[in-house]
Parts: sequence; C-alpha cells; structure tokens
Amino acid sequence: MAVRHRVIRRSPGDVWAVLADGTRYADWVVGTAAARPVHGRWPEVGSTLVYEVRLGPVRLANRTVVRACVEGRELELEAHAGPLGTARIAVEIRPWGDDSLVIIDEHPLRGAGGTLHNPAVEVIIQVRHRAMLKRLADLCEAQDTEGETVRAAPVGPPAPHGPGPG
Repeated sequence: MAVRHRVIRRSPGDVWAVLADGTRYADWVVGTAAARPVHGRWPEVGSTLVYEVRLGPVRLANRTVVRACVEGRELELEAHAGPLGTARIAVEIRPWGDDSLVIIDEHPLRGAGGTLHNPAVEVIIQVRHRAMLKRLADLCEAQDTEGETVRAAPVGPPAPHGPGPG
C-alpha cells in the first residue's frame, strides 16, 4: 500500500477546489490526459471521469469513479485501468496551520494489478505519488485566494512611457 504526503501552502478549501474540478484531473494525476466528467456531478459519489493514458504511442481510455466523498476533506476514487484491473486512490486533506497536509493512499483492488503487486511496483507508485503531489501543490499554490490562477509577470525591461525623444 503506497502512502505519501505533502504540505501544500494553501488552505484546505483551496486544495479542495482543485480536486473538485473534474476538468483539472489530468493536470495533477500523473499519466492521464484529456480528462472530462461523463456521469454525475464531480466529485459526488458515483460520478465518473474518462481520460486517456498515454504510454509512448499507446493510448488507452480509462475511467475513474468517486466511491466516497467528504466535501473539503476526503475523496476516494476507484481507477479502472482496463486489463490491469482497478485501484483505490484516497486523497485526504487536513488543516496544517494555515496550510494543508495532503495524504494520498493507493492500492490495487482487482485484476492483474493486485496479482502483480510487489515491492518494485510499490517504488514506482511512490515515485508517481511524489510527482502527483508536486503537481497538485503547483496548481494550488499558483492560485490567488479567490481561486484564480496567478499569471507570472512578463520578464524583460519595462515598456517605455510617454512620447519618445524627438
């Protein structure tokens, strides 16, 4: 069972806002692309996202279903990976001072993923979780307090003001 955590420099509400936006799933879940909600209202229990997993030239369509949700605190997902089976992915958000402690816990449920699960696979999942938590932190920390994405200021010399010499 792979469990990893990270402190994110945003409130639990700010972190939840990213998790609760199904269109942003592929922005923080490593290995996914083009996620979109297809059933229910994400992240209500039973709602579903579909997305693509890309491994070089190979593209697989997968889906994730919400199995449990405590708004603002916990999101439990069942990821369906075709012939590999399914996995439970639980994300918990705890207040940590003014910040958030985010804990991801993942383990296989059914299929080949559970049968083939071993310490080497556990290492790969840990590396994936490290990257996922970094992506999630980057998304959350790039937002201002109203939830709008903060854009970096342009780099370079300031634009000239007023009429030039002449």
